[in-house]
Amino acid sequence: MIISNNSQKYIRLKKKYTKFETQNMTPNIMIKWKRADKINIFDVENKKYIDFTSGIFASSIGYNNNYLKKVVKQAVDKGFNHTYHFYNNYREQYVSKLIKFINSPKLNKCFLVSSGTEATETAIKVARIHGGSINKNKIGIITIKGNWHGRTMGSQMLAGNNHASKWIGFFDKNIHQIDFPYPWLKNFNKSNFFNNTIKKNFKKNFNFKKNISMIMLETFQGWGAVFYPKNFVKNIEKFCKKNKIILCFDEMQSGFARTGKKFGYEHYDVNPDMICCGKGMGSGFPLSGVIASKKIFDNKNIFGLSSTHSANPVACAAGIATIDIINKKKLVSNSMRQGKLLHKNLNQFVVKFNKILNTSLGKGLIASLIFKNYKNFSGKYFADKVSQKCLKRGLLVCNTGRESIKLGPPLIIDSKTINKASKIIFQSIEETLNEIN
Repeated sequence: MIISNNSQKYIRLKKKYTKFETQNMTPNIMIKWKRADKINIFDVENKKYIDFTSGIFASSIGYNNNYLKKVVKQAVDKGFNHTYHFYNNYREQYVSKLIKFINSPKLNKCFLVSSGTEATETAIKVARIHGGSINKNKIGIITIKGNWHGRTMGSQMLAGNNHASKWIGFFDKNIHQIDFPYPWLKNFNKSNFFNNTIKKNFKKNFNFKKNISMIMLETFQGWGAVFYPKNFVKNIEKFCKKNKIILCFDEMQSGFARTGKKFGYEHYDVNPDMICCGKGMGSGFPLSGVIASKKIFDNKNIFGLSSTHSANPVACAAGIATIDIINKKKLVSNSMRQGKLLHKNLNQFVVKFNKILNTSLGKGLIASLIFKNYKNFSGKYFADKVSQKCLKRGLLVCNTGRESIKLGPPLIIDSKTINKASKIIFQSIEETLNEIN
């Protein structure tokens, strides 16, 4: 637990909240927000922080945006904050704008829901029904070891049979995993990495065409902003086409301009059959969705897609404003441009502090610093310490709870603030290293 300012005061704050809430709702970095504006948040003592988490990558267009507030207020003033799944103008306008924004030959129909894990569960359902309509055994799903897709039962099983999914009590034998090509692995960038991990994790006579409905990839591995080599994903696309398998990307963190492109899958020059979106999709409002091809969604066997908050008019209004702001402020190109500066700075830190820093990864305005063990201290220790020192200096970073710090400022950020935040990170790493030396 990383506690800012007066530790006793924030210990009391924790006790106050956990009196009625589960301790699972206790954040890694404990500050109490009071208000926010543009790229800054302010705590209850009016201390100002640069937010390099975007509210954990949901408030991508920044805080207190007047246009967003105007559009949402207009929706609220209509008097219906909820319509179940009845038609309304906000729903009509948003889905049309969304499909035009994505602008992909395969991604031309959508189903809106309210959370990322709900979108993932929908993708599982749609893929299995679609696959089962081809062959009754075609319900298997392949995911990547170390990827994360949500906290509900199906989405958590996609992350593998591990400690996090132990609570389920069983594991779906039709969910399979293959290895992630981490950049520190030998031969990670070889063109045969995908074929080798398929051979390693499946029996020789396994029939993919008859048994696998979907391969789902987290567009980058979340904890460290670890992207795949392009050839790895291209080989997956080729494999999916050969075996009539749906290629799906989990774009929760990577969608809507975060990586310097509209969607993260564009970095791999592939055309997925389905994507799952959330977080930055609604600029903090509960909006998520599955976008797929007409061929998939128009399958006559797919039915029962409904959700209490699907296409909520206020959330759709926020979605409309989000796309408008991304386009008007050219946030895709700003993410790429400012990202280059951010990654340049971070890579210099890796060289300077190579005793405790392993690498820096990411694209656009998503980045990570991955620490390593040094002397008697773990990489997690350094990540925790640096996060704490950044907080004291007025910078909020994403403390992942492991050996990494993740960085993702609002997409409206400028070069001056990138450099100011980078200086704080530098000072925090330097101070941490000096303390143990």
